[in-house]
Amino acid sequence: MKLSIIVPVYNMTADGKLNYCLDSLVNQTIDDYEIIAVDDCSTDDSLAVLKDYEARFPGKFYAIHSEVNKRQGGAKNIGLKLAKGEWIGFIDSDDWITPDMYERLIKRAEETGADMAGCDYSLVEKHSMEVGQIVHNNKVQQSGVLDREKRRSLILDGGSLVVKIFKRSMILEKDLWFPEHIFYEDNALGNSYLILANHFEYIQEPLYFYYQHDTSTVHTISPKRCEDRMEAGRLMLEEAKRHGYMEEFHPELEYSFTLLFYINTLFTYMAGVKRTKYRFVKAMGKEMRQTFPDFMDNPYYKERTHAEEKKLIEMQQKSTLFFMCYYKLLWAYRRWRKS
Repeated sequence: MKLSIIVPVYNMTADGKLNYCLDSLVNQTIDDYEIIAVDDCSTDDSLAVLKDYEARFPGKFYAIHSEVNKRQGGAKNIGLKLAKGEWIGFIDSDDWITPDMYERLIKRAEETGADMAGCDYSLVEKHSMEVGQIVHNNKVQQSGVLDREKRRSLILDGGSLVVKIFKRSMILEKDLWFPEHIFYEDNALGNSYLILANHFEYIQEPLYFYYQHDTSTVHTISPKRCEDRMEAGRLMLEEAKRHGYMEEFHPELEYSFTLLFYINTLFTYMAGVKRTKYRFVKAMGKEMRQTFPDFMDNPYYKERTHAEEKKLIEMQQKSTLFFMCYYKLLWAYRRWRKS
């Protein structure tokens, strides 16, 4: 078997999202592949849709039902345990791909001896093969046999896992199982998937369509999702220690943790959660300081963090109460100015 495509599915039947995704998968131009769609205990008709595809594409499409909702990480793990392909591809069940995406990625990988290959994606707001806003998921200079500089770059700007393929042998040998029952599972495991590979190839074309809608993870903010992002940050560091690359890439991991655990969580929490809690924000800042006491001296933090964010972070580190009051007044003023 050349390729296994793993699709975690949870309540995706509305607006034809699931069908559009699956139609793009069953019509791939590559030969000898399988689609493993894992229904993560959906409460809509997602499982029935998957069963219909399984009946129409026997031997190619497999509909698997999880009795327990494990979130995307758990669904991916179920798929990985069943996969037979030499290559593994992951796709979100509300996105879709060009007919030749996997054929082109595998061809490029096999021609160059790579064990990981990826492409760009396009942000779209309707079900269409029309290219929208192109996001360059990687950099040309990251391609080739991975040395220290390329791995350092991949930690900082590795891009999404769903637009890449990976050798199944690497995943199994390195024991790269996703955390279950949390959101942001890719953030927890992403570095290991990227830098434990030996050779990366990159096709600078948008072969993946990333569907923008209000219910996607990136557009939904809740205390639970903020907590999960923080947990993903902790797990990211545990992964680095487990695989022995924590010390070698300490500055990159320090900044990545700061961005994931603290900066992104702090500002999405303050902007998106209606009832913000002082204890939550204070504990977040304290744990950030305990984990990396000198994070504000990190060269990537200094270079990449916006000046206003630096000001607010320094404020939060000194006084959570003052920061929260200032932040709310600032955004109230800005909303008033817009109105």
